[in-house]
Amino acid sequence: MLIKEIIKAKAYELGFSDIGFANFEVLDYEIEKYKEWLANKYNASMEYLERNVDKRCDISLLLDNAKTVIVTATNYFQEKQYSNDDKKGKIARYALGDDYHTVIKNLQKELINQIKQYYPKANFLNYIDTGPILERQWAVRSGVGWQGKNGNVISKKIGSWFFIGIIITDIEFEPGKRMRDYCGTCTKCIEECPTDAIVSPKVVDANKCISYWTIEAKPDLKIPDEITEANPNWMFGCDICQEVCPWNKKHEQAIILKDFLARNNENEIDLKEILNMTKEDYAIRFKNSAIKRAKLESLQRNANSILKKKIK
Repeated sequence: MLIKEIIKAKAYELGFSDIGFANFEVLDYEIEKYKEWLANKYNASMEYLERNVDKRCDISLLLDNAKTVIVTATNYFQEKQYSNDDKKGKIARYALGDDYHTVIKNLQKELINQIKQYYPKANFLNYIDTGPILERQWAVRSGVGWQGKNGNVISKKIGSWFFIGIIITDIEFEPGKRMRDYCGTCTKCIEECPTDAIVSPKVVDANKCISYWTIEAKPDLKIPDEITEANPNWMFGCDICQEVCPWNKKHEQAIILKDFLARNNENEIDLKEILNMTKEDYAIRFKNSAIKRAKLESLQRNANSILKKKIK
């Protein structure tokens, strides 16, 4: 049995939904598109995305003699109906359970340890949304999926409800076959985005994105009125462009890893609970949760934004 096949089998055993391999190359085409996106200020206030562009283009600046990018895909979908109760704020599915950064990084450590049994002198870098990596572009190059019009990578196996993990190594593996774009003429994600944040296929303007305003925007930034008015009660993140995707409707699967199951079986939070929450309450309530990406002040701003809209 080829070592690559053994690694893939171990990945599935650990709970990954898929794994792909891409040869190291400088991402000349992809980085030009990325620079265009930055030039248009589509990154809004996320200035950190403007740093380390050279490393995003050339990952050998992160790991000398890089040969392969291993891409893991971990499904997080769970069937949760939202009540649309005006007194509650919706939480995007990816943040319902434990923080994926920790969970997947630990799983990738286990996978790396397995690979080291065959390549004890090999070097590795382990990333899960934590470094200057163009994760989606590597996922496409590895054959895990194609980039949909909403910007997310879509898999023929599990749709787009998955986390992307990256392992860079100086081992040379046979690369996977790139997948063609199966979105066709479908534009549902573009049409259904309530704030028109998908300004062209595969291009999202964060300035118009509900996820940006409810997760990334610092608490001192006021959510624009037009975003507030169009937001159907999302308090942390937004899943609309994924919910309407035909590939998700056809291929969404229940999660394998219990770590990502909704805490307390909740996918919404009472808005007044957030407004009355102390920093101590916040630390306890969201311990080891991706929701801590947004500070308490940001969550309270988001809750106030939803409530004020309903008062009008």
